[in-house]
This record gives sequence, structure tokens and C-alpha cells, in this order.
Amino acid sequence: MKLILSFFIVLILSCSKSSNEIIDTPSTPIQTFLKGMDLSFQAELESFNVSYKDENNASIVLLPFVKQKGTNIIRLKLWHTPQNGLNGLEAVKLYAQKIKQNGMQFLLDIHYSDTWADPGHQTPPLAWQNLSIEQVKDEIYTYTLQVMNALKNQGTVPDMVQIGNETDSGFLWNFGKVWNEFNNNWSNYALLFNKAAQAIRNVNGNQTRIILHHSSVENSIYFLNQLNSFNVDYDIIGLSYYPQFQTKDLSVVQNKLNTLASTFNKDIMLVEVAYPFTLNWSDNLGNYIGDANQIIPQFSATPTGQKDFLQKIIQILKDIPNQRGIGFVYWAPDWVSFSGNEASSTGGSAWENQCLWDFNHKALPALEVFSAH
Repeated sequence: MKLILSFFIVLILSCSKSSNEIIDTPSTPIQTFLKGMDLSFQAELESFNVSYKDENNASIVLLPFVKQKGTNIIRLKLWHTPQNGLNGLEAVKLYAQKIKQNGMQFLLDIHYSDTWADPGHQTPPLAWQNLSIEQVKDEIYTYTLQVMNALKNQGTVPDMVQIGNETDSGFLWNFGKVWNEFNNNWSNYALLFNKAAQAIRNVNGNQTRIILHHSSVENSIYFLNQLNSFNVDYDIIGLSYYPQFQTKDLSVVQNKLNTLASTFNKDIMLVEVAYPFTLNWSDNLGNYIGDANQIIPQFSATPTGQKDFLQKIIQILKDIPNQRGIGFVYWAPDWVSFSGNEASSTGGSAWENQCLWDFNHKALPALEVFSAH
């Protein structure tokens, strides 16, 4: 996720107008409220033996601890052919086993890239870059089928799958790009998305719920309306909400989410959300947030402010009419800095002050919110 570049793309896309057209095929609301964490960094962090502690400073094993705290779904990103093997299929398979062994649901975020995909970066896997649109259509089906079968065969079929990550501008550029000079390319985006959806349905029917992911609560209505006439097969509207890049007025967030629910009759999930517990830092790597202008004034960058922010987000989701707000995923709560104050790249973290563990790797009060719902 390249948050800063994503922000500028979102600003451009936000100039498009929205409508109130209603999709004809509502999905069934989920009753269990989902409280999730994206732990895509864990495979790497485990290789460095990074330690975590509970609120009493006692050492913990991460997955059993977060399950005990109330976490019931874990999100993992999947890259097609990553250079270092991290976030590839074999790594995801191994961690998916741990998720299921700990009795939690599994959300798979397929980026359809060899690296980060977001509104400013949607580079197809290297193996697909010289293909035709027809060939890519076949590849996305075959690849998605392979991934789903590999996970199902080991007993870890995903409960949810994101087809693409923050696909505001489309994905698999330029095959499925829907931004700038490709703003009339929605049919190809829908075609590719539906081929991936077809593979998911063929392996696990409707038991695996499909997420369509947009990076902005504020600007997603136009995007969804553009796809409305193409019968895109998805169950859940997935959104990112980071106050430093979007509105800081939570009444606007509530109104936008309510409008999405009433317009599209789909369940809604914040698949990425986070907030700082401090504006300070503990390593030499610059953080995404370090200034008071980047946060919501009524929620200070303190452990209490972080907890209160997450509590408010949950209440906003639960207030969406007809139980359409089904849950949230806290992004990278574990991406701590772990090699001391001098750490920059290896051992450093640009996310350290938005984690759910402090600079000493002690559990923060915001974790209590998971068990309260």
C-alpha cells in the first residue's frame, strides 16, 4: 500500500459525480460483527523473532492472544510472484493454517500483482504483461482457481476474498484500468473481475464472500455506479478509511456509509483502518503520521485517543441501517520497529506509531475494544 500516492489519485477521482441508482440483487447481511487485523507482515516479522507483550508486559504468542482479545478474522495479502517470496502463495498457505488453527476467519486480499497494488500502482504480474486482454482473462481465472484450490485442499479456504486491492482506478493496468485516458474501460474491468469471481464461485460457491475494494469512503459511490450496469459479482463493499487522507468529519463518514448501504443493498466493511497512539517515533524511518494536522482533533494521538477513535468507528459501522455494517480490519497492528532507535529499513517501521503495540511492544488499550463488541 502506497498511502500517499493513493491519496492524490483519490482526489482526482473524487471530481466525478455520483447517482442513486439501486442494484437489484441485494446480498444477505452478516450477523456476526467482524473484528479483524491485517497481519500480512507477520511471516516476515516471525523470521526476525519479533516479540510482543500483553498489557501486563508478559510475553505472548500473537495469534492466540488476539483471538482471546476478540479478533475473529485475519486478512492476508497475496502477491503473484514476489521477489523475496514474502506474501506469495506458499507463505500465505502457511499462515492461513495458523489462522484456522486458532479458530478465526480468513480474508484473502489478492493484489493481482507481484508487489503493492493501490490506486496509483496496479502493475500486472510480470508473467502477464505482454499478453492480450483475452489471454489475461484466462490467466486471472486460472490463477484464482489455483489459489482457491490450493487453500481449500489444505482446509483453509478463505471466508472472504478481495478481488484486487484499492481498485479505484481499476486493476491489471492497462487491461482493467478505468482512470484517466481509460475512463471508458469499465467493461474490461468488470470482465476481469467477474472471471476471478467465477473461479471463486467454482471452488466454494457462495460460501466464500467476494469483496470489491475502494480506497475512499467519500468517493466510492461514483465507482460503484459505474460498475452497476455490468452485473459485477460481489457481496461486500470493502473500503479503506485513513483520516490523514480522507475527511476528518466522522458525521460525513457516517452519512456516506449509510448512503452506500441504501443505494447498493450490500454489506459494508472497513477492510483497512488505523489511528496513531502517538506522533513520536522510535526509529530513524519516517512515519506516515507525525503531525497533529493529520489526525481528527477530538481524538488525540495518545493510547486513549486511539482507543476512542476505534470505538467510534465501530459505533458508526453498527449504526448503518439494516445491519449492513459488518465489521472492520485494523491494518498492520503488528508492524512494529524492532531493531532499536537506529533501525531504518530492516527492523524499522513507518507504521510504528499506528500499531496496537507500543514502542516497547506492549499491548495498547485499543485492543480492549475488540473484546467489547
